[in-house]
Amino acid sequence: MQALAKRIAGLKPHLRSTERGFSLLELVVVVVIIAFLMVIAISRLLALQVDAERVAMESVLGTLRSAIGMKVAHHIVQNDIRGLRSLVGSNPMDRLAETPHNYLGALNGVDPLSLEDGNWYYDQSGRALVYLVRNKTYFSGGRPQPPSARFALELVFADRNGNGRFDRRDEIEGLRLNALEHYAWTN
Repeated sequence: MQALAKRIAGLKPHLRSTERGFSLLELVVVVVIIAFLMVIAISRLLALQVDAERVAMESVLGTLRSAIGMKVAHHIVQNDIRGLRSLVGSNPMDRLAETPHNYLGALNGVDPLSLEDGNWYYDQSGRALVYLVRNKTYFSGGRPQPPSARFALELVFADRNGNGRFDRRDEIEGLRLNALEHYAWTN
């Protein structure tokens, strides 16, 4: 029996060494791995937010272009091609039956810095539809302060005399919603 007790006593130091828990080094390694995974997850989430904003903006533009196409078709059916001239510089949002929830309306003389990002508005003095960018670091081009993309209704015409602008000799072919400045989204 004493031999067995000595054997058990000899095992106790071995058992104690396996019960001690994490070392500081192991804990630091686990924290670094978790932090690294969090950075990757957050950067991916931000990329998804930028993609969502880009898609939402392009969706509104696509809807507007469809509505403008229907208006052009209406003028063609009515044989009123010249009537398209009256739409140049008008508010494209007026062509929609229902405006987007983030459309602030037609504004005159407003400071764009005072408006919330991620919204549309029609600048009456500049005769342009403006989108105020929310994720500014992933947007280039457009207007810088605040970062924004501007669009306007412009005539599509056959430039018969080659002067680059519409005049009496040119034939109207339609209407288009164009970006006034080049812009791009990056990830």
